[in-house]
Amino acid sequence: MKRHLYTTHLQWTGNDGAGTADYRSYRRDHVVGGAGKSPIAASSDPAFRGDPARHNPEEMLVGSLSSCHMLWYLHLCAVGGIVVTHYCDDAAGYMDEAADGGGAFVQVTLRPTVTIAEGSDAVRAHALHEEAHRFCFIARSVNFPVEIEPTIKVTRSEGE
Repeated sequence: MKRHLYTTHLQWTGNDGAGTADYRSYRRDHVVGGAGKSPIAASSDPAFRGDPARHNPEEMLVGSLSSCHMLWYLHLCAVGGIVVTHYCDDAAGYMDEAADGGGAFVQVTLRPTVTIAEGSDAVRAHALHEEAHRFCFIARSVNFPVEIEPTIKVTRSEGE
């Protein structure tokens, strides 16, 4: 087995002078980064007193699932002879908040729209989403369903 280590550094930036003296005395702002990488401005969800202009952990989880799926998908297409010319995803995650204030994700749906070059196999391009999902490290690590609803478009050559 090969083990990989991923590290990040988180720095809370929301101390307005009173620290966490009470629930309203501090901002949820923080920065997440890694060695030699641009920092990500983060906060909590606005529903939990966070800054809506910053990414929150829930968005980053959904984004991680979307990114992991895309990277596996592009790899599988590249080795499978399918030429992808455009890829975007409008992913959505659903979290249920419990009465005690805790919560858990119950589902994430990825909705990738993929454009492939004319001559590429659209049926195979669609099927590779299932294979990418099976390989995605993040999807294999969560305890809730991750659904994939792909759309495949084919670029037509000019003059058609």
